[in-house]
Order: sequence, then C-alpha cells, then structure tokens
Amino acid sequence: MSNRELIALGTSSQVPTRERNHNAYLLRWDGEGFLFDPGEGTQRQLILANISASCIRHICITHFHGDHCLGLAGVLQRLSVDRCEHPVNLYYPESGQVYVERLQDAAIYKSPINVRLHPVAAPSGEMTTILAAVGYTLKSFPLEHSVPTIGYRLEEPPSLRFLPEKLSNLGIHGPMVGELQREGSLNLSGKSVTIEEVTVPRAGSIFAFVMDTRICAGAVALAQDADLVVMEATYTSEHLALAGSYLHLTAADAARAAKAAGARKLALGHFSQRYIDVGQHLREAQEFFPDVITLNDLDKVEVPRRA
Repeated sequence: MSNRELIALGTSSQVPTRERNHNAYLLRWDGEGFLFDPGEGTQRQLILANISASCIRHICITHFHGDHCLGLAGVLQRLSVDRCEHPVNLYYPESGQVYVERLQDAAIYKSPINVRLHPVAAPSGEMTTILAAVGYTLKSFPLEHSVPTIGYRLEEPPSLRFLPEKLSNLGIHGPMVGELQREGSLNLSGKSVTIEEVTVPRAGSIFAFVMDTRICAGAVALAQDADLVVMEATYTSEHLALAGSYLHLTAADAARAAKAAGARKLALGHFSQRYIDVGQHLREAQEFFPDVITLNDLDKVEVPRRA
C-alpha cells in the first residue's frame, strides 16, 4: 500500500444518501494524516475504512457550511476518547472562528488533547503558506463561493534522484552514497565527485483539495501541476443554472479547471443527492480531461511520487 493515498470517507453534498456519506476526505502523507472537511458521520466512516482516528494530525476546513464541518465535534471527541497524544492542528477561514468554538464545545466532555487553532487570514488573492514542515508545505488560496472559502495544496519540495548506473561506474556504493548526499561531494581517489554529477532533479509531488466554488483563479492555482486534485463536481451540465446560482462546479467545469492547471489526475466528489448514478459526471469530465475518476465512499486513491 502506498504511504501517500487519499481515502474518500464521504462523497455527498448537502445531505447524505443511502450510498454516500456526508463529505469528508483523509489524506495519508508519509505518516501524517490530513482530514479535509469532516461532515456528519466522519467518525463512523473512519471505522468502516479501518482507519484509526489517532492518525489525524491536521484538520483542514474549507468553509463552514454544515456538510463540510458538522463532523468536527465528533472527531475531536473521538480523539479525546482515544487519548490522542500528539497535537492536532486545525486550519480554517478566520471568519469561521465562532463556528470552531461552538463545534469544539458542542457537548460535555473532557479533552486531554492539544488542538492548535490556525485561522487563515481573510482572502488576499495570493497563495499563502500556512504550514512549513520537514518534507512538505501546506498552502491555501481563496475560492469563490457564497461564504468565505479556501482550498488547500500540499507540496513536496524538489529533490535529487541518484542514478544507479553513474554511481556504479564511479564505484560509489554503501555509506559513500550517504556521505555524498550529506556533504554534496565525495573525494574519490583524489578526484572530487559532486552530487550533481550522479543525480537528476526530481520535482516533488503535489496534492490539491478544491471544494465548493465556481470556476476561478484560485481553483486553477491550487490545482497547478498537481499529481492528484480532489475537486467538487456537485452538478452535471443539465443543472448548469443551479451551479451558477449556488456557486458550485459541474463535472465539466472541474475538468476544464484541472486541464487549465496542467494537473495529472482528477478525482471528483461532493455530488448532489439528486444523482443516483454519477456516470454522467464522468462522461462529461472525460470530454475535457482524460485521467479522471468519480469517487465512491471508502475509495482509496494513490498519490503518485514523481519519477
């Protein structure tokens, strides 16, 4: 199993259906768990997915419509019951501070966990780094919805990939490779070999999360060059007028945004409860973007590493 994968915990918008739970997505990224937009029932979906709640280290909320946040209270209380020992970082639009406070104190419980609040400042029209960690950065960008909304982007920094053939030709092996990686050069029989001579650049992997919005610069910026972008596709083109009225995307809109961004793979979710089958979403999206899937609850999708 990949150590970078998306688990779709819920894929319905507004209300759950018999087949789809409220919106919620978990990203596993090198031992870090990122929970995006926990709607109602997220705690139970984690159980069905056989995922321990304690893997969650970061919770990212795009906006405070109920289908994107009402599960937060249950998730925090579950982490409390499980005696989660690590801090849990909570990111959200700063305009939703009052809702965060209400959800944290929605019921009586004793919380031993350390929840660190990270309100994201009012939209500035620019990509904002909200977390710089070892091995990745988490960024946000404003989207255009009926309430203040942000999307998220997880970026791995570029790195170098060793070329085994060049290492072998120079007789570099074992601990010598580690020394070359640490020092940047290696003295080999009186000759200095630099790391650039035996490596090629490798771009870092990128994951993007774009929920409730109309097509806008933010949606494209977040998805730019992403290896996997999760994007809402609430409607099909049959209901284009509704999408315009409520500032949502159709499947075709999402595909056009992913194409404009040069994304590599598109995963669609957040489907209106009016659709029993989302085959039309897939067909419409494929007209504009070839590598696209429609998510079902509990689906797992690998986030590929760059070659």
